[in-house]
Amino acid sequence: MSEEVTKKQYSADSIQALEGIEHVRMRPSMYIGDVGPRGLHHLVYEVVDNSIDEALAGHCDTIRVTINEDNSITVEDNGRGIPVDIHKKEGVSALEVVMTKIGAGGKFDKDSYKVSGGLHGVGVSCVNALSDHLKATVYRDGKIWEQEYERGKSVYPVKAVGETDLRGTVVTFQPDASIFQQTTEYNYDTLASRMRELAYLNKGIKITLTDKRHTNEKGEFEGEEFHSEEGLKEFIRFLDGNRESIIADVVSMEGEKNGIPVEVAMVYNSSFSENLHSYVNNINTHEGGTHLSGFRRGLTTTLKKYADNSGMLDKLKFDIAGDDFREGLTAIVSVKVAEPQFEGQTKTKLGNREVTSAVSQAVSEMLENYLEEHPNDAKTIVQKVIMAAQARHAARKAREMVQRKTVMSGGGLPGKLSDCSETDPEKCEIFLVEGDSAGGTAKQGRDRNFQAILPLRGKILNVEKAMHHKVFENEEIKNIFTALGVTIGTEEDSKALNLEKLRYHKVVIMCDADVDGSHIATLILTFFFRYMKELIENGHVYIATPPLYLVKKGAKKTYAWSDKERDRLAQEFGGSVNIQRYKGLGEMNAEQLWDTTMNPEFRTLRQVTIDNGSEADRIFSMLMGDEVPPRREFIEKNAAYANIDA
Repeated sequence: MSEEVTKKQYSADSIQALEGIEHVRMRPSMYIGDVGPRGLHHLVYEVVDNSIDEALAGHCDTIRVTINEDNSITVEDNGRGIPVDIHKKEGVSALEVVMTKIGAGGKFDKDSYKVSGGLHGVGVSCVNALSDHLKATVYRDGKIWEQEYERGKSVYPVKAVGETDLRGTVVTFQPDASIFQQTTEYNYDTLASRMRELAYLNKGIKITLTDKRHTNEKGEFEGEEFHSEEGLKEFIRFLDGNRESIIADVVSMEGEKNGIPVEVAMVYNSSFSENLHSYVNNINTHEGGTHLSGFRRGLTTTLKKYADNSGMLDKLKFDIAGDDFREGLTAIVSVKVAEPQFEGQTKTKLGNREVTSAVSQAVSEMLENYLEEHPNDAKTIVQKVIMAAQARHAARKAREMVQRKTVMSGGGLPGKLSDCSETDPEKCEIFLVEGDSAGGTAKQGRDRNFQAILPLRGKILNVEKAMHHKVFENEEIKNIFTALGVTIGTEEDSKALNLEKLRYHKVVIMCDADVDGSHIATLILTFFFRYMKELIENGHVYIATPPLYLVKKGAKKTYAWSDKERDRLAQEFGGSVNIQRYKGLGEMNAEQLWDTTMNPEFRTLRQVTIDNGSEADRIFSMLMGDEVPPRREFIEKNAAYANIDA
């Protein structure tokens, strides 16, 4: 047998073990980000990534993910099956090496996998270390192989337990409750969102998600099948389903440039926001990187050249900027890189320089062909660019007004702001409160040392449907910018916030616990997501949770945050119970508001995070857009979590 053939075999020799797993349990956040809900769901992604890698290598086309009745997870694929023969260096089965050694896996052997989805290469061994119990079953070489583990350590050696015609790997694991103390309960929608994303990013693969904790009216388990034949083209249609497209169809391409597989899809819509989503080896690179730079360069250069040649820019009195070409654009860029170099705060920014030119060339070729073949669409796009340039010109003047008013540029604070005496931003928090009535109560109830109050008048502008200069001209939005002390960057980098000037490290949205309050909270969140995304990404944005009821019996009183809790308390108190429903924050006195919603010792603040940028983009465009049916459907499905005004 030749050396080349030997190299390409997927066997124990393909598995490289880098180090042990003892300290994974001591420092889990180093490996999975955190030990909250995000880290819990990351365990599933790590196991699924192994199956996706098999698919990328051309050996697997079906992946099944199951949430079992006890909240354990089973991931099954029809790939080659993890090798089970003895690993020369370790002296045990390769399966045991993969499951118990950090960084062990075929991903590190370039002959086994060209590209790999795992971000840090910690893989399934990390999942094993953070699980109470894990069972691996491998269908390979006509036999069924099995091994079980407890908290990362094998219970018995790998053994053959039967014969089979199948091939593939099945992993079932139960997260360790002593590690994931906040929750070990999986959220179906969170997993579904990621599985859908993976199906779009890897067209042709079938991924099923089944939830055995719930059954439908027919007695069947709840679940979905995710499968895409068109890949990113379908992904764009899904993301942009609530926006009005201004061109005939999605512009898309896929191919290989300089040895780098590149896939791009984009569409222009009538909105005023730019929505770019980028991926490297299926990892959502929300901090961008060289592939996004390449996309922007290719888009701007090609469109600018076309617009100049068309003569449509002749009457424009000022230059067009890069941002103008991306207003109303939704695009997805996906690249596969053999050895990705990540940088940035969360290691999700691609640093490989060679990727820039590869993506730029791919985008230029794609756009040149499209513009030539679709002259009407080309004209529509250039007109949209010209309108964006005119609006940007107007927005610059409005933004300069905002910046002149901010504290850091010498202006004064908004008149309605009741500031705190503490000056260290890390210790300060600001409450954005709807209305003067609730604002007055909050001012009386707060701790003036570190808590500031900014009352907002009614519903702020819906930025999803407003041009940029209208946003900066809005009085309430100007007040938010001024109070926070931040400004939006220069014209060249108009999306960047100067976070070092942020005056409060906790920005708390505090609204009434009713439909109107939820709508206002969503309007504020939409503004932050579109114009101050860094605030959310850096963990500065929170939502206060005021109680819905006060349950009293004589001198005994307790607050309830839900109907269920109210009923339980009423039953516990027994007899004639007095229940007061709070319709708004203004109905509470200052002491009650402090005790329940503002006191750091007893309050519950929900931190706003973006686990999935593309899904967040889709939901905000749906909630704040013109289409009522999808909004109503979302509300009905999430009635316990969302009360957005339909």
